[in-house]
Amino acid sequence: MTATTDGSGGPPVPHPPSASDRTTDHRPAPGDSAGLCTTALLTAQRSVEHLLGRQDPQGWWKADLETNVTMDAEDLLLRQFLGIQDEKTTAAAAVFIRGEQREDGTWATFYGGPGELSTTIEAYVALRLAGDRPDDPHMERAAGWIRAQGGIASSRVFTRIWLALFGWWRWEDLPELPPELIYLPSWFPLSIYDFGCWARQTIVPLTVVSAKRPVRPAPFALDELHTDRRHPNPPRPLAPAASWDGVFQRLDRLLHGYRRVAPRPLRRAAMNRAARWIIERQENDGCWGGIQPPAVYSLIALRLLGYDLDHPVMRAGLESLDRFAVWREGTAGPGDRREGPARMVEACQSPVWDTCLTVVALSDAGVPGDHPALVRAADWMLGEQITRPGDWAVRRPRLAPGGWAFEFHNDNYPDIDDTAEVVLALRRVRHPDPSRVEEAVARAGNWTLGMQSKCGAWGAFDADNTGTFPNRLPFCDFGEVVDPPSADVTAHVVEMLAQEGRAHHPRTRRAVEWLLREQEPNGAWFGRWGVNHLYGTGAVVPALTAAGVPVSHPAIRRAVGWLESVQNDDGGWGEDLRSYREESWVGRGVSTPSQTGWALLALLAAGERGGSAVERGIAFLTAAQREDGSWDERHFTGTGFPWDFSINYHIYRQVFPLMALGRYVHGQPPAGRNGD
Repeated sequence: MTATTDGSGGPPVPHPPSASDRTTDHRPAPGDSAGLCTTALLTAQRSVEHLLGRQDPQGWWKADLETNVTMDAEDLLLRQFLGIQDEKTTAAAAVFIRGEQREDGTWATFYGGPGELSTTIEAYVALRLAGDRPDDPHMERAAGWIRAQGGIASSRVFTRIWLALFGWWRWEDLPELPPELIYLPSWFPLSIYDFGCWARQTIVPLTVVSAKRPVRPAPFALDELHTDRRHPNPPRPLAPAASWDGVFQRLDRLLHGYRRVAPRPLRRAAMNRAARWIIERQENDGCWGGIQPPAVYSLIALRLLGYDLDHPVMRAGLESLDRFAVWREGTAGPGDRREGPARMVEACQSPVWDTCLTVVALSDAGVPGDHPALVRAADWMLGEQITRPGDWAVRRPRLAPGGWAFEFHNDNYPDIDDTAEVVLALRRVRHPDPSRVEEAVARAGNWTLGMQSKCGAWGAFDADNTGTFPNRLPFCDFGEVVDPPSADVTAHVVEMLAQEGRAHHPRTRRAVEWLLREQEPNGAWFGRWGVNHLYGTGAVVPALTAAGVPVSHPAIRRAVGWLESVQNDDGGWGEDLRSYREESWVGRGVSTPSQTGWALLALLAAGERGGSAVERGIAFLTAAQREDGSWDERHFTGTGFPWDFSINYHIYRQVFPLMALGRYVHGQPPAGRNGD
C-alpha cells in the first residue's frame, strides 16, 4: 500500500484500503506509526459508513439525548395533574425509571454519579403513581435513603412545587413568585430578561402556578419520605441580614405578605399577560423553546387559567411532549424479572447540533463536499435558519436575525453555538446553489457579531446576560439561571470567524484576547456546555490556532502540557462531572471516546500529530470502536447546567472520535477564506 504525507512532519498518510483489506481486529501494532495511520483510516471508514447509514431521508441526523429520570417522573406527574394518564405510558415510564435505580436505592443525575435527593424523590413518587408499593424492597431502600438525607424538606424548590400540586407540600412553605414580575421593564433588576432563556421560559408560567396554588387530590400519602411526619418542614434560621442570601430571604417574606394584599384586578391582568407571553412563544410543533421543562409548566399554567385540554394550544403542547419520548425494548427489573417496553423522555432534541457536527466529522474523514449526504444535510440546515427576531432582540433590537437553534422548532431562541457550528459545516459542503449558502452565512455572521457581549466573548442565547441577582433568589436552586459568556461558545465563534476570513476583525481579536485571559493556571479552559476542561480545551486550542495564534505561543504549550499530564494509562482521556465541584477530578475520569476526541482535536491543532500522546489517543479510539463502526459511551460528557443537569449526547461518541481520526489522517481543516 502506498502512502503520502500531508506536510505536517507526522506519520505517512496511506491511501484508503479496499473492503478486502478490513479485518476484525483493527488495532495497530505498538510503535508502528505507519500501521497506526492505516488503522486509523480503516477505523474512520467504518465510522463514516455507520453515520451515513443513520441519516434521515430529509437530511438530518439525530441521536438520543439522555438526561435523568426527573424528565420521566415529571411527565407522569403532569399526566396525573391533568387527568390524562394512561396505563401503557405509565407502565413503560416505570420500567425505565426502575431500570435506572442504583443498588443503594437511589437515582443519580449522571452515569456513575452519586445519588441525588430531588431526583430520587421524584423517581420514587413516579413509581408510586405507577403502582409500586412502599413496602417493595426497591422502594424501601429509596425511602430510607431519602429520610437519611433530610427528607422532602431538603429537596430543591422545583421538587417541592410538584409535590405541592397534590398537597404533599404546603404552598405557604415555598418561595413566592408573583406574576406581576411580567410587568418589570427589561432594564429593571430581576426582569424576566435578566434570566437565561431556559429559566425565563420556566419562570413565567410558574408565576401563574404560584399565584393559583392548585391542589389536586393526592392518590396516596408520602409520610414515609419525611424525617418527622408531624413536622415535615422544620424551621430554619435566616441567613444574616447583611448577606445577599439574607436580603433575598427577607424579600421573599415581603412577597408572601404582598400576596395577601395584592389588588385582584392587577393580579388577574398579570396572569393574563403571562398567558399571552406563553402562547406567543409556543413553537409551530407545539413545544416551548424546544425543551421539556417550559412545556410542562406552560401546560399547567394555561390549564389553571381555563384553557381546555382540547384547546389547540393545549392539544399541540401535549402532542409535542409525546414526540420527546424514546421507546426501548424491555429490561430486567427488580428480582431480575423481565419487564415490558421502556419509555424515556428526552429533555430536548438536538437535530441541528447533531447534523452540523456530523457534517464536519464526515468532511474531516475525507467524505467529499459534493457527496449527496452532505448536500442533503446542507439543504436541511439552510431551511432551518431563523430569519425572524426572538427574545434575544430585547437586548439587540436593531440586529437583523440569522441564527440557528438546537432543536427542530425553537425560532424564539436561536443560539450562538449552533450558529457557529452550522456555518463551519456549511463551508464543508460544495452546494449546487452556492449563492444560497453565501446569503445564509452572511446573515449568520452578522447576527453572531452583533450578539457579542461587552467583554468580547459570547454567551449561548443572549448578549450580556450576566446579572448576579437571579442566582440569589430562593426560588432558583435548580442550576444556572443566567447565560454569561463561556470559553467553549466563544471558541466556536472565533473558529467560525477565522474560517470566514475575519481572523483579524477587531471583534475576533477581542475574543481571542478574552480567551487567552480565561485560561486556567493549569493550562486548561473551563467547559460550560461540555464536561469539562477537556471540552473547553478541545474547543479553544483549535480556535486560537485557526485565528492565527502560533502553536509556539505559551498558552498553547501550557494546554498541550496539561493534556499530556492528564492522559490515562489506556491512551484515552476522561473527565468526571464531579470536576465541576471537586478540583481533584479536573481532567480525571474513565476514558471516553468523545473526551478522547476533544483532547486529540486540541493536540492536533497544536502541531502534536507525531507525538506520543496523539498516537496513544488514536490507538485508544481504534481499539474501542465496535464492529458496526460505532463507539459506546455510558458516561455523560455533555452539560446543561454544570453539575446540576448533565447530558449524554449519544451523537458525541460517534462524531468527535471521527473528527480526531480524520484530522490525524488527512490533516487540519482548510484554512480560512480571504476577508477582513
